[in-house]
Amino acid sequence: MKVLLLNGSPHQNGCTAAALNEMIGVFEKEGIETELIQVGNKAIRGCISCGYCEKNGKCVFDDDLVNEVALKFEAADGLVVGSPVYYSSPNGTIISFMDRLFYSSSFSKQMKVGAAVVSCRRGGNTASFDVLNKYFTISGMPVASSTYWNQVHGFTAEDVKKDLEGLQTMRNLARNMSFMIRAFTEAKEKTGYPLVERDAFTSFHDGK
Repeated sequence: MKVLLLNGSPHQNGCTAAALNEMIGVFEKEGIETELIQVGNKAIRGCISCGYCEKNGKCVFDDDLVNEVALKFEAADGLVVGSPVYYSSPNGTIISFMDRLFYSSSFSKQMKVGAAVVSCRRGGNTASFDVLNKYFTISGMPVASSTYWNQVHGFTAEDVKKDLEGLQTMRNLARNMSFMIRAFTEAKEKTGYPLVERDAFTSFHDGK
């Protein structure tokens, strides 16, 4: 079992990394393999809705990371997306990355466990949290929760290490996520995953 963790911060060892590393320590104790991928300091352009991925199964832009991570995402059991708060929203780079990753990858994401993690100095955290969770909830991915919203507070990584409740939230999140991954793996072996219907696609082309 494996979890991918995406660091959407441009700072490799900043506040977001401190939160994700707290989770990694728990995943290791739970026997869950992890891979931390640095996204926030890469040049990731946004989706242009060109339709290339629908025909070819991958994004037209073969830049630093998206198509490479898509292959890892397909093989993973869970995904953690971490981001700092920029104007009450996640970092623009991680948004561009997630748009292209989720839109261009054609494999089923059903029952892969998702978790969003945000770091902020003071505010904008829950708005950013909501944005990231929507990638999971449109993709059939169960969302892992914790004992508080998945967030840490601080202006530096050293500040985050003083946020004892925030770090506790990260550890509980990792435990809950580990449990969910094991439970879904066991259920898949026993009963299979739920049926997914995809025939209906309502777009009101007649304008009514």
